[in-house]
Amino acid sequence: MSCDAERTAREYDAMAVEYAADNAGGAYNAFYERPATISLLGDMQGCRVLDAGCGSGELTAWLVDHGAIVTAFDVSPGMTDLARQRAGGRANVFVADLSQPLWFAGTGEFDVVVASLVMHYLRDWRAPFAEFRRILAPRGVVVFSTHHPTMDWRLSSPDDYFATKQVTDNWSKGGREFEVTFWRRPLTAMCHAIAAAGFIIERLVEPEPSPELAERDPEAYQLIRTEPRFLFFRLRSRATAEQGPVS
Repeated sequence: MSCDAERTAREYDAMAVEYAADNAGGAYNAFYERPATISLLGDMQGCRVLDAGCGSGELTAWLVDHGAIVTAFDVSPGMTDLARQRAGGRANVFVADLSQPLWFAGTGEFDVVVASLVMHYLRDWRAPFAEFRRILAPRGVVVFSTHHPTMDWRLSSPDDYFATKQVTDNWSKGGREFEVTFWRRPLTAMCHAIAAAGFIIERLVEPEPSPELAERDPEAYQLIRTEPRFLFFRLRSRATAEQGPVS
């Protein structure tokens, strides 16, 4: 396991229960990130889906509820246990490191790879994107979300937007404080890694928060509208895109 993976597993194991509770109904996940990710997925009925970095399994459960055949993994054993409980035996859930080869996945095995708020925990995006390219079926897609580079720039690298930089932040969950470490990078670096793996960006989205959030949490709603937190991508292989749309 890589150093990044060991650190992330340790940090998320420490706050697994608190994070899961916040993720289930919190402003940034339930009313912003998750709806935006789902909007990029399309019809999941019968799709073979890899949920990479599944966390506590909120998206995993949504996928199986909507007919997907799901394999899910996370680097944190604590989060994986919660995801397994939430999926209720309807998904294959286990511990794995996204920065390493995906030993469990055959070439062309999946129709969709979804990676919700996980890529920013990795310093190097080239290896995981290459693995995504390998395990996807010819017409497969990748949907992923990550920290918005302008948010990270203002908070942690105001002197150099173009730096790829490791950052440790403090999160408040369940009345406790937890350290969380991730990597910030500019949009250019993201696009270079995507292109190097043979993908094109089919859609790049800066979503608005769900209107319901305006009533539930006006402060969070206004913050998201003025300072976007996340960026969303839908990718397709360059070779497939050049063949034209599916008939």
